[in-house]
Amino acid sequence: MKTSLFSYPTPFTPPTTEEDELSFLRLARSRRVGATTFHRLLKDHGSATAALDALPGIARAAGSADYSPCPPGVAKAELSAGRRLGARLLLPGGPGYPADLLELPDAPPVLWALGRVDLLAAPRVAVIGARNASSLGQRMARKLAEEMGRAGFAVVSGLARGIDAAAHDAALPFGTIAVMAGGLDVIYPPENRDLASRIATGGLLLAELPPGTEPQARHFPQRNRIIAALARATLVVEAAARSGSLLTARMALDYGREVMAVPGHPMDARAAGCNMLIRDGAVLIRGAEDVIEAMGLEAAPRAEPRPDPRPSPQPAAAAKAGPMAAVTGLRARLLALLGPAPTPEDTVIRDLGIDAATLSREVIGLEIEGEITRHPGGLLSRG
Repeated sequence: MKTSLFSYPTPFTPPTTEEDELSFLRLARSRRVGATTFHRLLKDHGSATAALDALPGIARAAGSADYSPCPPGVAKAELSAGRRLGARLLLPGGPGYPADLLELPDAPPVLWALGRVDLLAAPRVAVIGARNASSLGQRMARKLAEEMGRAGFAVVSGLARGIDAAAHDAALPFGTIAVMAGGLDVIYPPENRDLASRIATGGLLLAELPPGTEPQARHFPQRNRIIAALARATLVVEAAARSGSLLTARMALDYGREVMAVPGHPMDARAAGCNMLIRDGAVLIRGAEDVIEAMGLEAAPRAEPRPDPRPSPQPAAAAKAGPMAAVTGLRARLLALLGPAPTPEDTVIRDLGIDAATLSREVIGLEIEGEITRHPGGLLSRG
């Protein structure tokens, strides 16, 4: 049976005032109070204020005589920082907080939300995958995200390079949710700043950590659990055999969500994880209709996509560090986009933001070196 805060035996006091927000923040940011402990304290004491009052005594019983909860000034500073960003604080039991997250034993004690909070009420599907995604993988992510958006789903992802960024960008006119590993105002990776800005206007940014927090390695699994729990289904487009995307998919399974995957070329390491998921029972996906059928839903299409507040930036045609650095960078980007499966040249040109003549010069050199193979019909592949 699924449980939530609303099934706690102790009468639970939902947050309704600024003082309640302050108490929730203080409890959540107190030393040694993780998400699971936070909910245990609420369950035992009925409110964040009562739990804060009990914390020093609990710490003394555990051998920490000098323990004190998070000071009010620290929590007030976080509230002020969030409001300066124009963000909204979502708290368990309060308005806007996603009910799906309350099923987790370690549900986020607080969430900062910037943008369209209404998207949390829409049916949601996660589209995730490799950071070093191939051109075909990014193309597939865009196609799926756009189709799911048109079908009325909010697309959830992690604002990472590759598949995440492609999915967010394609779904943005319809609604996309980016779950961040750090604070709302700390964009990682930095090249996604413009995308994050557009999502803050036309989609939704979500962060569990305070504004100003730099993401660290331990924060990404925490971010991933939110993605897995928010989405009714998690769709993996490309993923290596050992990757964060596969960990997110396993979390989704643990949470009772549907897991789906796009198959890939067996010789492409970026497809190994997806092929493993399908072997182990994940739903094979060819398009949005497969996703909707597997979920047993028929989402009503939205009338019109929202206009993107700003156009997507085009990739630079050449790096500014000099001709040799530009050539080296372009070559590396070209090889990263290609895999064993043949890719149309016009897709590569679009993804790199270069002209046909520049691509032709690079391909000739890489073809001579044995790095690239040409195929009939204007197709390219690695090796």
